[in-house]
Amino acid sequence: MSKKVLVLLAEGFEEVEAITPIDYLRRAGIEVQVVSIAGDGTLQVRGSHGLAVQAEVRLQDAAQDTSWDGVLLPGGMPGASHLAASETVGALVKALAGAGKLVAAICASPAVVLFPLGLLQGRRFTCFPGTESTVSGAQWVEDKVVRDGNIITSRGAGTAGLWATEIIAYLTDSDTAQKIAATVLL
Repeated sequence: MSKKVLVLLAEGFEEVEAITPIDYLRRAGIEVQVVSIAGDGTLQVRGSHGLAVQAEVRLQDAAQDTSWDGVLLPGGMPGASHLAASETVGALVKALAGAGKLVAAICASPAVVLFPLGLLQGRRFTCFPGTESTVSGAQWVEDKVVRDGNIITSRGAGTAGLWATEIIAYLTDSDTAQKIAATVLL
């Protein structure tokens, strides 16, 4: 059975950190649902550099399905702040994490979204340089990608490909991740 994940998009998301994993995971045969968290229910979400992306589903609809294998949280500002401000996002992420499902965050999102939810407590993580200073009770690591149990974190747009392949390895296997990395010349 194919794995399926959500990619949550908020106004001001970092485009590379969203589009790269969407593309790589789909190449690996993973079902990806692109989710708009816009409060007004609009499906079009604009990134931090002006790229408009058409989401496939609204957050309120995606959050009703409990069969997801994981959730991806792109960074970017103010996108990460918008994710953190959404009670529905927080409840969904905590529920998936509590069920042992994948929670993957990149750039500012580990510090801005995961830390306030208590999901980094006692864990190793990485994030965009400087945002780690807001996190306590967790071990910041300077690696490009850090996997600690079901939490995968990464540093920023330049590490999005590595982050995506680590997510693929987690959801499928390392051979599939290596195949995708080779296909895209990562």
